[in-house]
Amino acid sequence: MFTMGEYYKQECMKAQAELAMLYEIGNAMRTTLNLEEILYIILTAATAHVGLSFNRAMLFLVNEKENQLEGKMGIGPDSAEDADKVWSHIERHKLGFEELIETHSKFEHLKKSQLDKIVKSIKIPITKDSGIIALTVIQGISFVINTGKTQETKTEFTEPLNLEEFVTVPLKARDKVIGVILADNRFTNKPITNDDIRMLTMFANQAGLAIENSRLYERTLVLSNSDSLTGLWNHGYFQYLLDNEIKKTSKEKLFFSILMIDIDDFKIFNDTYGHQAGDAILKNISNIFREVSRKIDIVARYGGEEFAIILPNTKKEEAVVLAERLRKSVKENQESLKNITISIGITSFPKEGEGKELLISKADRALYEAKRAGKDRVCV
Repeated sequence: MFTMGEYYKQECMKAQAELAMLYEIGNAMRTTLNLEEILYIILTAATAHVGLSFNRAMLFLVNEKENQLEGKMGIGPDSAEDADKVWSHIERHKLGFEELIETHSKFEHLKKSQLDKIVKSIKIPITKDSGIIALTVIQGISFVINTGKTQETKTEFTEPLNLEEFVTVPLKARDKVIGVILADNRFTNKPITNDDIRMLTMFANQAGLAIENSRLYERTLVLSNSDSLTGLWNHGYFQYLLDNEIKKTSKEKLFFSILMIDIDDFKIFNDTYGHQAGDAILKNISNIFREVSRKIDIVARYGGEEFAIILPNTKKEEAVVLAERLRKSVKENQESLKNITISIGITSFPKEGEGKELLISKADRALYEAKRAGKDRVCV
């Protein structure tokens, strides 16, 4: 039997430990403004033995434009065997929270995670009949669900995620729900207690603010580094991204290509139709570049009527195919582009140079060759 004094002492020690843990997690979230890193820290904190100790955690964010929740990341073992391996490794090496974050700083293990793939494929309409995750957003409160006891709570995603007993907690920022954390103890089958829910709720309030700050930062970054007319990256940010691509590609011993693109006879067009018509052409061509380029490609307005595109993990031969696709797309939109054509020059890293200036110079040289050869063509 505990005396009242011993009970209060234990409760005080427990509260101190909880506050210390939340303080450490909060500090970790303040080390970056990158959204993916923030999400990784949040879910690692929810699953770490030195954190909230759930077996698995998944995070969904609200897409206001589409009025739906989108799965962003899931962390946790894919099987009981994986769980034993992971937990044995952590125990053997005495990994703390800081080490757990650093160990997988490149998210390498997420590339192999089935849980992460399933979570990222989930999109849930925010309506009352869409299930518990949607209700968590609508009502702004937590739910603990046992699908074995309550069949009505089963939805199309509970089966692929193997959800039995789980908790959902709203992520709030400035009294607005911006997402949901879902956590469970799939492998240990440890019951979810009121203390677990209380701690996860306190943690979710911290996490929501960190996510919102990251989003505000990314919006500011986009606005400050975008060309005001076309919405593409501007010249200065293109130079920064090219530096990063060279460093990353050199380290991983990969390759990439650059396209330098110029609108043919644009000065004559401006003199004939005026600068407003010229601005409309720049916007239309930028939209075509956005639509035709791949998601991984970096499209920028280099200056005036010149554009540049970085093609990660792309050899010269593949870059020629992509460049021809861009050229033909412009050619196929002659009605809106008033017979405008483009010329494109291509160079590749590291085959044709490892320095930024040399790569740009060679791409420019190829572009000028395309101009000299008659325009409306691609040269390497």
